[in-house]
Amino acid sequence: MIRDQWYAVMTSDEVRRGKPLGVVRLGEKLVFWRNDSGELFCLRDACIHRGASLSGGECCGNEVICPFHGFHFDGNGKVTQIPANGKKAKTPERFRAKAYSVREKFGMIFLWWGNSEPNPIDPPFFENLDNTFSGSTSKHPWNVHYSRAVENQLDLVHLPYVHRNSIGRGNRTLVNGPVQVLRDNQIQFWVYNDVDRGQSPLKADQLPAPDVNRQHIHFIFPNIWQNWISPEFRIFVAFAPVDDANTVIYMRTCQKFVTFPGLKHIVNGLNRLFSIKVLKEDESVVCSQIPIASSLKMDEKLIPGDLPIITYRRMREDMKNSARDQADIPA
Repeated sequence: MIRDQWYAVMTSDEVRRGKPLGVVRLGEKLVFWRNDSGELFCLRDACIHRGASLSGGECCGNEVICPFHGFHFDGNGKVTQIPANGKKAKTPERFRAKAYSVREKFGMIFLWWGNSEPNPIDPPFFENLDNTFSGSTSKHPWNVHYSRAVENQLDLVHLPYVHRNSIGRGNRTLVNGPVQVLRDNQIQFWVYNDVDRGQSPLKADQLPAPDVNRQHIHFIFPNIWQNWISPEFRIFVAFAPVDDANTVIYMRTCQKFVTFPGLKHIVNGLNRLFSIKVLKEDESVVCSQIPIASSLKMDEKLIPGDLPIITYRRMREDMKNSARDQADIPA
């Protein structure tokens, strides 16, 4: 994983008021909870006293209480009370659990994973994708490293094979270009696949210039993606890393071309079912790939149509190295 990044890790509605939630994300056990006002907190899910899981405890205002010996932890990880020492006893400053910065955006929880303070303060997100869209979210555990899941959504070559009965219809096996734009740790690319009639694939400079008002794919590091289908219809995906061999994919269909309440729910449900069908077509193939995680240098023979994947790997490697170099700089 890339350190010093905002990761989308779960949906906001998974964390309810008054009940701690324990999950594994980014290879770490985490506990999330909300206070009575709905404010969100996250700590490492292990009591600093004897290592018990805090998610098995209970909430009390801004605090979570360990189920083993009743230690109280506030949202910053500080132990505010040790019952065995008495209510009036002062707690040493060193009695502190690791706390994580969290933000909520578009119904998703983002967690800052790294050694530094969050920078930027808020997670980067897609322009014009907001709560004016309605939709339906589905959750899909995959037994694969998140990098493989991301690459699947950047793959232009697999469409007429894996999705021949859905979005890959038409036997458009020839990959022209693609045309891509890179900026601020983001990748956008436009798909121009065609039926192979014996012609050579067109180069990027032979294709139309990038047009943000035309269907395209948009990825923002480290783990969010959208298929920009039209101004009123998108598919959003967050690839939440669980550990080195597991990912939870959160997929949301987003539309605002139907707003009438009853009909809107029907359309959202149908969009959701079709998107799940497409994702399931991917799952068995992607989870069969070896090795289970991708990297810049590996035993794969890539082709021009794999340009977005090549770009992703290079950018990811650069970001990992940059985070590693920053960590080595003396304070």
